[in-house]
Amino acid sequence: MKAPSSSLVVTLWLLPCLALALKQQQHISHNGHSPHHHRRHHRFLQDDANATASQDDSDSTPFRHFVAHNKTMTCSADEHARPFNNQIRGVNLGGWMVLEPWITPSLFYQFLSGRENSTAFDTYTFCEVLGAEEANKQLRNHWDRWVTEEIIQTLAASGAVNSLRLPVGDYMYQPYGPYVGCFDGALDYVDNLLDWAYSSGLTVLFDIHTMKDSQNGFDNSGQALGFQWTSALSAEYVDQISFQHWPIRDARWMGAFDQDTAEYSFIDRENIQHSLKVIQEIVDRYAGHPAVLGLEPVNEPWQYTPIEELKRFYWEGYLIVKKKAPYWKYIMHDSFRLDPNLWGGFMDGCPERALDTHIYQAWRDPDSRIGFYTNACQEKGILATMEREFGPIIVGEWSLATDNCQMWLNGFNDNLPGFPRLPCKYIPCGDSYLGTEQPGVPLNPTKPLQGPYGTGISGPIYGLCPTSRDWVKESSGNPLTGRDWVRAPPQAPKHLDDTDNVMRNLALKKLDAFAGIAHGFYFWNFRSDLYDPQWDYMAALDRGWIPRGSLQQNDEIDLACKREDENDYVCVFKKYQLASAVKDAVHYALEAQNMTSVEDNKIFNLTGRAFQEAADAVISDYFEKFHRQGATCDFGGTTQLVERGRNTTDEDFFYYSDDEYRFESEPSFELWQLALVGVGIALFSALIGFIVAMRCSPKFNARVRSYGVLNPITKSDSAMIRSTLNLPQLSDYDEIKDAIANAEKDDHVF
Repeated sequence: MKAPSSSLVVTLWLLPCLALALKQQQHISHNGHSPHHHRRHHRFLQDDANATASQDDSDSTPFRHFVAHNKTMTCSADEHARPFNNQIRGVNLGGWMVLEPWITPSLFYQFLSGRENSTAFDTYTFCEVLGAEEANKQLRNHWDRWVTEEIIQTLAASGAVNSLRLPVGDYMYQPYGPYVGCFDGALDYVDNLLDWAYSSGLTVLFDIHTMKDSQNGFDNSGQALGFQWTSALSAEYVDQISFQHWPIRDARWMGAFDQDTAEYSFIDRENIQHSLKVIQEIVDRYAGHPAVLGLEPVNEPWQYTPIEELKRFYWEGYLIVKKKAPYWKYIMHDSFRLDPNLWGGFMDGCPERALDTHIYQAWRDPDSRIGFYTNACQEKGILATMEREFGPIIVGEWSLATDNCQMWLNGFNDNLPGFPRLPCKYIPCGDSYLGTEQPGVPLNPTKPLQGPYGTGISGPIYGLCPTSRDWVKESSGNPLTGRDWVRAPPQAPKHLDDTDNVMRNLALKKLDAFAGIAHGFYFWNFRSDLYDPQWDYMAALDRGWIPRGSLQQNDEIDLACKREDENDYVCVFKKYQLASAVKDAVHYALEAQNMTSVEDNKIFNLTGRAFQEAADAVISDYFEKFHRQGATCDFGGTTQLVERGRNTTDEDFFYYSDDEYRFESEPSFELWQLALVGVGIALFSALIGFIVAMRCSPKFNARVRSYGVLNPITKSDSAMIRSTLNLPQLSDYDEIKDAIANAEKDDHVF
């Protein structure tokens, strides 16, 4: 096909910019104000045309709904065609297309007692050791059973899930090395999943979980890179197969990593181009499928990844996506560096982009339940900061695990040095989801811990597998100060088992933190091969740890962090936003609240600070009313959450009691109300004391009746008063009075 002339290309490229400038000029003429007037009087309004013109036109690329600026890796003229106004409530489909031994150990039991050339540790070596034909045979059995249409329907029916995060391998779209032939047919299963999700009303986020030569050295990258057999070094003491991984972990996706300097000596452009081709393949294949939410271009690039190279990769992948899938969300992992100084301003103004962070407590030091509760709620702070400085944040992975005990969590027959921090609970490994035809299944219950052996210990022993520890009740009765968790056994006696209570509280607090501030979350994982609800969403639902039904407007969730929270958050506009974007956001918020009358729309006649304050009020009211229904503080990136103190003096509020695990009403009083109650209590106490003295002390009774000022009481004709105060009949009153006087003269004591 003949290439278009350069003049035609320039003309076509300029059309969107000229149209935008003309539209802005008409806007200025209509309102009688210049862009400078808007900047002087609006703290958040920025002239649309100036925002585009401020960039170097020669380096800008127009898209359907925005303009991309390649040098600065920012965007302008965003029309907010698909605002990120609804939260993600999702789960990960981990272990399906990317193998991780700890998720599906049944696939890896066959490698126990393996030798150096017959042991698999990850997806790469699974295909390499078994060969493409046998590996593909076993994988097809696995794909048939691990994710099914029934499971997808169950997740949707829970009412708490609206999205699925699907880890996929780069090798599925650009096969290389031992993956060639190994994953034949995998894409057919993915196609089926998308159809199941769509039928169940769920969206799917594609997560490219693996990179060629590994982006982090973990087995979840496809290849646990940085590996050495050490059998020869230990042969002097014992004849066993051993290896090391963690002390020499490596990641070569970006190039050659120098472990002495923790820096990359060169950048591997071929690997990066391979990854961009994978993105293109995914976009080409699924751009038209209605179930697709978007794409995550790489999962968990480690913290040593050159940040500028990573950002450039993210930018180039974003442009690939937007050319063919303009409405897809583009979610980027933070590279284990959730830092506003690092990410603030990156891809500023670009629609549908978000940042993914993974928040786990499993690798924290042992702590009390209160320590884990507080830590979970404290995540609100950094999430709110990142939402303000960058934009939409997704917690793409989290779990309920508070220890490192799940078998092979840190690798097949391996563990991180120093882990686990406490002894683990062991339970029967159970039946395999793969059936008895799978090699290595069932486990031999007569075998002790088998090799090959890594630098740490984790594996089945006599048919028992390590799993998460139980939580025990505190004998002091006070979880705030109790220390029984320090010396508690890994498996609690039934009468002391408090795991359900602790896990439910922890789940509610995490849901409060992630759903209350961020744009959503994906739990890791949807299921597990070994029974461990801390890592298994469906099992956690069955145990009652995570509520079924909608997570919106749920007091248990919304108030779970009340004790830990010192501040609340209000939704307001950011500074220097486009006038059209602000008005669109206000219009959306008004319509959502059915505020469409002429009176309500008078806000659009306001200018300057009056409009600024009114717009903030509308958006804040909208967020207050609807955030518990899943609304986010976003509006196409024009708004942000800011902290405020919450004053709850107008009405009683509910809080979730960590100790009693029930809702309790906690009334709130003003100081004058408390003082009034105190005075009332004092007066009531004095009255009771007076009545007791009148009835028990004849002398006090007589003395009271002698005071004329008290005659309205002592001479009352009320039978109830006279009986209560032990007063004589009125006919006897004068005679008694004379007797009292005579008695006092004689110094008698009554």
